[in-house]
Amino acid sequence: MNRRIFATLGAACALCLGTRKLGAYVLPPVAPGEQEGSTPPHPSPPLSEPERFPVSIDEYKSIDPAFWPQLVSYATAELPGTIVINTDDRFLYLVLESGQAKRYGIGVGRDGFGWSGTAMVGRKTKWPMWFPPKEMQYRDKEARRWRRGMPGGPRNPLGARALYLFQGSADTLFRIHGTRDPKSIGKAVSSGCIRMLNADVVELYDRVAPGTKVVVLPSTRPVVQKPRRSNKIAQARRRRRNRNRYAAYRRYYRRRYRRSIFDLFWGQDDW
Repeated sequence: MNRRIFATLGAACALCLGTRKLGAYVLPPVAPGEQEGSTPPHPSPPLSEPERFPVSIDEYKSIDPAFWPQLVSYATAELPGTIVINTDDRFLYLVLESGQAKRYGIGVGRDGFGWSGTAMVGRKTKWPMWFPPKEMQYRDKEARRWRRGMPGGPRNPLGARALYLFQGSADTLFRIHGTRDPKSIGKAVSSGCIRMLNADVVELYDRVAPGTKVVVLPSTRPVVQKPRRSNKIAQARRRRRNRNRYAAYRRYYRRRYRRSIFDLFWGQDDW
């Protein structure tokens, strides 16, 4: 090996060792989110699922502005996240922190169909199907038509969302749901369920989870009882109905008897 080749090899080895030593002290580049004085970027919220049917806020025009959703002061012993329903005032309260609540206007059950007590949100459904109970089928012609279930949609009585109220594992058969009749908000016209505008129930659906406590306050208003009919009036109607029935029987047999007499004397041929 001559002197020139030995010098070349020595220079190459020194270069490799120097590079490896320098590489041990090279720091990796700092990510933009980890630099001092910067805040990590927040993940963008996921895109909401598009509605199967349109939900319009124009429904607010058809109700009293007092029933529009708003933030109010509300003193209660219930924990934040609880739903409190005041059937007398026609309001639903979603309890928040710092003595506040989000208040929504509702429609409640008419006299004889109200319900009160403590329950929880057993499950939630978007654009639910409507299965009318048997009691409703007996008194409502439209309910009998949909005894096997009415698909979700704008004409469905449950509206855009439904929160099913349970007591333990038992379904109370009462719901917090939307409505196809915005003008019923603030009134007592339902069969016991709590009605909300579709835009309001969509917002409540997104803010509560299954297991949420629901308190329905008992009504303090007296239930108006329908006046009972007098027994004398019922008895008079019954006698009139029987008299008309017996009169019809007499007319029938009188015509039949006259026809048989006529056939006996004049209806036969003498030939």
